[in-house]
Amino acid sequence: MHKRVFQIASLIILQITLIWLSWTTTVWALTEDQKIFSESWRIINRAYIDESFNHQNWWSIREKLMRQPFKNREDTYQAIEKMLATLDDPFTRLLRPDQYRSLQVNTSGELMGVGLQIAQDADTGDLTVIAPIDGSPAEQAGIQPRDRILKIDGFPTTDLSLDESAARMRGPMGSRVTLTVLREGSPVAEEIVLIRDRIALNPVIAELRSDLGQTPLGYIRLSQFSANATEEVAHAIQSLEQQGAKAYILDLRNNPGGLLQSGIEIARLWLDEGTIVYTVNRQGILGSFEAVGSALTQAPLVVLVNQGTASASEILAGALQDNHRGILVGEKTFGKGLIQSLFDLSDGSGLAVTVAKYETPNHTDINKLGIMPDRVITSEALLRSQVATTSDQQYQAALQLLSSQFVIAQN
Repeated sequence: MHKRVFQIASLIILQITLIWLSWTTTVWALTEDQKIFSESWRIINRAYIDESFNHQNWWSIREKLMRQPFKNREDTYQAIEKMLATLDDPFTRLLRPDQYRSLQVNTSGELMGVGLQIAQDADTGDLTVIAPIDGSPAEQAGIQPRDRILKIDGFPTTDLSLDESAARMRGPMGSRVTLTVLREGSPVAEEIVLIRDRIALNPVIAELRSDLGQTPLGYIRLSQFSANATEEVAHAIQSLEQQGAKAYILDLRNNPGGLLQSGIEIARLWLDEGTIVYTVNRQGILGSFEAVGSALTQAPLVVLVNQGTASASEILAGALQDNHRGILVGEKTFGKGLIQSLFDLSDGSGLAVTVAKYETPNHTDINKLGIMPDRVITSEALLRSQVATTSDQQYQAALQLLSSQFVIAQN
């Protein structure tokens, strides 16, 4: 009896040993392409905001896709994209090496293209304009926030990923690209031919103005939260303070966002205390970023927002609104309340991964909802030369608010 038990136990141990050996042999035998695929799987497994992975078995997806042969790097990329597509999250995506380098340039330098910030609607898959970049061919052609891009050079955008669409719009300076654009509320699409150009990313315009009569006004237009935006805004405020500014208008219209940390640091330039933003991770754990007592001015502030105000811009606008530091004027903002982090892969490619969502200081979740201004003022499309002039109804409303504040203060 003891001998039989020993034989059975030995057989079980042998089977376990063989299984372990076969498994470790598979791990040791991974090709370079399989390793890159496994890197991607592990990053999502560790960092993605939804720990149910869109209500599916994440391990089984890995096993299924790892069984197929990766003949070359493109096969590997396609397998990674197939894996990410199961999450049904257009913001979590693979960035091939050239796309990854381009994204890094997009927050710190300049690029060639038409100057559009775009997003993919999570529900419909439509390619949607967040905002055109100031002075870009897209802005000059009159493309507006919420416009839908149906085709790029005749190719349907529904068949393209977000980054593939962006890549098709980039190109050599002077070359042409045709966009089929459907305006919000319009039943008929139109074809717009754009000439690609160099897109300079100068995020800050600052001026001392006399639009408030005897009260010097500091006007700051922030078009993007790039790597140098905080330094430039701080310099603008300090310079305007030295020139005697007694009130400010911060223009965040058509600002599609950018670096989260820039949004937080710029909020600290205006706030002495208070929460700037809450972040919520996959475990539902709240983190927060606070003001640190370093506001550069206490002067009255009005913030201009519209449908192209998105992401980090909404973090800044929400922080100033909820802390009663600034009055928001304009239209409801875009409503992008998800936070992505970038992760390097070993071959120079990368992953953009949704790792958290954010809430305003009053715990408002703005994703797909946007932020409602304190004073809603709709506006017709403006030429660049009309922004912040007598033709700009939102800007004029901001001036009226500031004027009334000074009248109340004097009384």
